[in-house]
Order: sequence, then C-alpha cells, then structure tokens
Amino acid sequence: MHVTDLEAAINWWRGRSPSADGISAAPEVRALAEAYALLAWSRASVIDVDALSDKALGAWLSWYETTPDSPCIAICSTAQGDPVCKGCGRTFDEVQHWPALDAFEKRDVWHRITLEGTAWRFNRYAERAQR
Repeated sequence: MHVTDLEAAINWWRGRSPSADGISAAPEVRALAEAYALLAWSRASVIDVDALSDKALGAWLSWYETTPDSPCIAICSTAQGDPVCKGCGRTFDEVQHWPALDAFEKRDVWHRITLEGTAWRFNRYAERAQR
C-alpha cells in the first residue's frame, strides 16, 4: 500500500469523524496513523498490507469503497490493439483482468497511472474522469 493511499484514507476518516476536542482522533484515524508512523520511521513510501492491524485494514477498506473502482473513461484503445490504453493508462492485461484484481492490486495500478499522468483521463478527457 502506497503512502498516498494511507494519507487519503486518514484524511477521509478525519473528515468523516472529526475530533470533538481538536486533539483526539477517531479510532480509525489512530489505527491508520500507526501504519503511517511505520512508513515515516522507516522512510518508506510503501507498506506491506500484512503489516496493518485489523482495525487499520478495515479503516482503509472503508475508505477504498468510496473511491472509483476503475480508471476507465470509455475510450479503450487496447480494444484496437494498443498494449497500453490511451484512455486510462492500464496495460492490456490489467484491463482484461481488472475484475479479478483485489483492492490493493487495483490501487497499485491507480498509483502507477496517476504518477505517469500520460493517459487521456489526466489531460485530454479529464472531464470524463470526474464522473
């Protein structure tokens, strides 16, 4: 799991369950913050999912359910023979096997295509990605 997903989940939970006193955090935020601290301490940007506590994993999965499942913008150039889709940035294999990928594999793909930022969903057809 990449640190950007962990940060997004923490911020989502902070918005969903804000601190009543401005100091204490919701149990889900604390669980995710422990994983975040491990990343910071080790100066890493990726944490093994197995290192998450059950509470942190549950909190992350709750956040994940609020994210778009697929980066598809309905312009699939892999159907025309491209090895990488111009629309979403996924490889042919990723497009074909998307339904079988688990949440963590999907987020890895999302992270990669977002960093690359070359797919049309990030520029030419960004308005389609808002749906």
